Amino acid sequence: MNSLSDEYFMKQALAEAKQAASEGEVPVGAVIVCDGRVIARAHNQTECLNDPTAHAEMLAITAAANVLGAKYLTGCTLYVTVEPCVMCAGAIGWSQISTLIYGTSDDKKGFQQFAPKALHPKAIIKKGLLEDECANEMIAFFRNRR
Repeated sequence: MNSLSDEYFMKQALAEAKQAASEGEVPVGAVIVCDGRVIARAHNQTECLNDPTAHAEMLAITAAANVLGAKYLTGCTLYVTVEPCVMCAGAIGWSQISTLIYGTSDDKKGFQQFAPKALHPKAIIKKGLLEDECANEMIAFFRNRR
Protein backbone atom coordinates (compact mmCIF):
# COMPACT_ATOMS: atom_id res chain seq x y z
CA MET A 1 0.00 0.00 0.00
CA ASN A 2 1.19 3.49 -0.71
CA SER A 3 1.38 6.17 1.95
CA LEU A 4 -1.76 7.91 0.65
CA SER A 5 -3.78 4.75 1.28
CA ASP A 6 -2.17 4.34 4.68
CA GLU A 7 -3.16 7.91 5.56
CA TYR A 8 -6.71 7.30 4.36
CA PHE A 9 -7.10 4.26 6.61
CA MET A 10 -5.42 5.94 9.59
CA LYS A 11 -7.88 8.82 9.23
CA GLN A 12 -10.66 6.26 9.56
CA ALA A 13 -9.00 4.98 12.73
CA LEU A 14 -8.85 8.59 13.95
CA ALA A 15 -12.59 8.92 13.32
CA GLU A 16 -13.07 5.88 15.57
CA ALA A 17 -10.87 7.50 18.23
CA LYS A 18 -13.00 10.66 18.10
CA GLN A 19 -16.11 8.51 18.53
CA ALA A 20 -14.53 6.92 21.60
CA ALA A 21 -13.80 10.34 23.09
CA SER A 22 -17.37 11.45 22.49
CA GLU A 23 -18.50 8.42 24.53
CA GLY A 24 -16.11 9.21 27.39
CA GLU A 25 -13.69 6.45 26.38
CA VAL A 26 -9.93 6.84 25.99
CA PRO A 27 -9.66 7.90 22.33
CA VAL A 28 -8.10 4.94 20.59
CA GLY A 29 -9.43 3.81 17.23
CA ALA A 30 -8.58 0.81 15.06
CA VAL A 31 -9.31 -0.27 11.52
CA ILE A 32 -8.40 -3.59 9.90
CA VAL A 33 -7.92 -3.68 6.15
CA CYS A 34 -7.76 -6.76 3.96
CA ASP A 35 -7.33 -6.66 0.18
CA GLY A 36 -7.73 -2.89 0.16
CA ARG A 37 -11.04 -2.74 2.04
CA VAL A 38 -11.99 -2.14 5.63
CA ILE A 39 -13.27 -5.36 7.16
CA ALA A 40 -13.44 -4.17 10.77
CA ARG A 41 -13.41 -0.95 12.75
CA ALA A 42 -13.64 -0.32 16.46
CA HIS A 43 -12.84 2.07 19.27
CA ASN A 44 -12.20 1.63 22.97
CA GLN A 45 -15.29 0.51 24.89
CA THR A 46 -13.85 -0.41 28.27
CA GLU A 47 -16.12 2.00 30.16
CA CYS A 48 -19.43 1.25 28.45
CA LEU A 49 -18.87 -2.51 28.52
CA ASN A 50 -17.21 -2.57 31.97
CA ASP A 51 -14.55 -4.71 30.35
CA PRO A 52 -10.84 -3.95 30.71
CA THR A 53 -10.13 -6.04 27.59
CA ALA A 54 -12.46 -4.02 25.33
CA HIS A 55 -9.64 -2.14 23.65
CA ALA A 56 -10.10 -0.96 20.08
CA GLU A 57 -7.60 -3.51 18.75
CA MET A 58 -9.22 -6.44 20.55
CA LEU A 59 -12.69 -5.53 19.31
CA ALA A 60 -11.44 -4.99 15.75
CA ILE A 61 -9.60 -8.34 15.72
CA THR A 62 -12.75 -10.16 16.86
CA ALA A 63 -14.85 -8.41 14.22
CA ALA A 64 -12.31 -9.10 11.45
CA ALA A 65 -12.07 -12.78 12.39
CA ASN A 66 -15.85 -13.01 12.20
CA VAL A 67 -15.91 -11.34 8.78
CA LEU A 68 -13.25 -13.68 7.40
CA GLY A 69 -14.54 -16.74 9.24
CA ALA A 70 -10.99 -17.50 10.38
CA LYS A 71 -8.85 -16.90 13.43
CA TYR A 72 -5.79 -15.89 11.43
CA LEU A 73 -5.68 -12.47 9.83
CA THR A 74 -2.70 -13.01 7.59
CA GLY A 75 -2.62 -10.53 4.75
CA CYS A 76 -4.43 -7.94 6.88
CA THR A 77 -3.21 -4.58 8.11
CA LEU A 78 -4.19 -3.10 11.45
CA TYR A 79 -4.22 0.69 11.69
CA VAL A 80 -4.43 1.97 15.26
CA THR A 81 -4.05 5.49 16.56
CA VAL A 82 -1.93 4.59 19.60
CA GLU A 83 0.79 1.97 20.04
CA PRO A 84 -0.89 -1.22 21.28
CA CYS A 85 -0.48 -2.36 24.87
CA VAL A 86 1.04 -5.74 25.71
CA MET A 87 -2.39 -7.44 25.83
CA CYS A 88 -3.32 -6.15 22.39
CA ALA A 89 0.11 -6.96 20.97
CA GLY A 90 -0.37 -10.54 22.13
CA ALA A 91 -3.70 -10.73 20.33
CA ILE A 92 -2.18 -9.15 17.23
CA GLY A 93 0.56 -11.77 17.34
CA TRP A 94 -1.82 -14.69 17.85
CA SER A 95 -4.07 -13.47 15.02
CA GLN A 96 -1.02 -13.27 12.73
CA ILE A 97 -1.87 -9.81 11.40
CA SER A 98 0.72 -9.13 8.72
CA THR A 99 1.18 -5.39 9.20
CA LEU A 100 0.69 -3.08 12.18
CA ILE A 101 0.64 0.65 11.55
CA TYR A 102 0.19 2.95 14.52
CA GLY A 103 0.12 6.68 15.01
CA THR A 104 1.64 7.70 18.30
CA SER A 105 3.80 5.80 20.75
CA ASP A 106 2.68 5.00 24.28
CA ASP A 107 5.69 5.42 26.55
CA LYS A 108 3.77 4.19 29.62
CA LYS A 109 1.96 1.08 28.36
CA GLY A 110 3.16 0.41 24.81
CA PHE A 111 4.28 -3.07 23.81
CA GLN A 112 7.54 -1.91 22.21
CA GLN A 113 8.97 -1.21 25.67
CA PHE A 114 7.63 -4.27 27.48
CA ALA A 115 7.15 -7.01 24.85
CA PRO A 116 8.83 -6.02 21.59
CA LYS A 117 8.67 -9.60 20.29
CA ALA A 118 4.95 -10.10 20.94
CA LEU A 119 3.95 -9.83 17.29
CA HIS A 120 4.36 -12.56 14.71
CA PRO A 121 8.03 -12.71 13.65
CA LYS A 122 7.15 -11.83 10.05
CA ALA A 123 4.90 -8.90 10.99
CA ILE A 124 5.76 -5.51 9.58
CA ILE A 125 5.56 -2.61 12.04
CA LYS A 126 5.27 1.02 10.94
CA LYS A 127 4.97 3.77 13.52
CA GLY A 128 4.40 7.49 13.45
CA LEU A 129 1.71 7.73 10.75
CA LEU A 130 -0.28 10.93 11.43
CA GLU A 131 1.54 10.97 14.75
CA ASP A 132 0.65 14.54 15.69
CA GLU A 133 -3.06 14.08 15.00
CA CYS A 134 -3.15 10.83 16.97
CA ALA A 135 -1.20 12.30 19.90
CA ASN A 136 -3.37 15.41 19.97
CA GLU A 137 -6.52 13.30 20.41
CA MET A 138 -5.03 11.75 23.55
CA ILE A 139 -3.68 15.05 24.86
CA ALA A 140 -7.01 16.85 24.42
CA PHE A 141 -8.95 14.01 26.01
CA PHE A 142 -6.84 13.86 29.16
CA ARG A 143 -6.57 17.66 29.40
CA ASN A 144 -10.38 17.86 29.48
CA ARG A 145 -10.61 15.16 32.16
CA ARG A 146 -8.24 16.86 34.59
